[in-house]
Amino acid sequence: MKLYLIRHTSVDVPQGTCYGQSNVPLKSSFEEEAEIVKQNLNGIEFDAVYSSPLSRCRKLARYCGFQDDVQWIDRLKEMYFGEWEMMPWDHIDDENIESWYENWVHLPATGGESFKMLYDRVASFLDEVKEQNPKNVAIFTHGGVINCAKVYAGDSTLENAFDKVPAYGEIVCFTI
Repeated sequence: MKLYLIRHTSVDVPQGTCYGQSNVPLKSSFEEEAEIVKQNLNGIEFDAVYSSPLSRCRKLARYCGFQDDVQWIDRLKEMYFGEWEMMPWDHIDDENIESWYENWVHLPATGGESFKMLYDRVASFLDEVKEQNPKNVAIFTHGGVINCAKVYAGDSTLENAFDKVPAYGEIVCFTI
């Protein structure tokens, strides 16, 4: 099965903001960025189209022409940062933040989840999709989810998953 993992377009939040699963606005360049994504997907026949239900992914999926055929999947949401959501990273005043920086793979954000928890929900979703044996699958989602899929495909490890974060609007393709 060939996966086309599409990261949402640029968000309009201050640089360095921890936004995770928060619904945040998109930059005014949305249509320009989305048009590039749409053109890059043009001509590909998808057996299945999935998306995170968060607004930044929904909007891109719809712009690219996927309406009624999209399955909105909660497991495709970005990592949940709990109490840290919408705070500038350098202003998070939490006794757990230093420990989290040292062990973000296994230690959850306060009131949130760890990267391993995110990986487990993404992997369970991909296991289910694989059972259906589709040829081409489009997934509109987030950088963290795409990095989990790379781990699932054997292209990275949990610890190295964020060495390269996909750009906004980037399409990451691989076969699993």
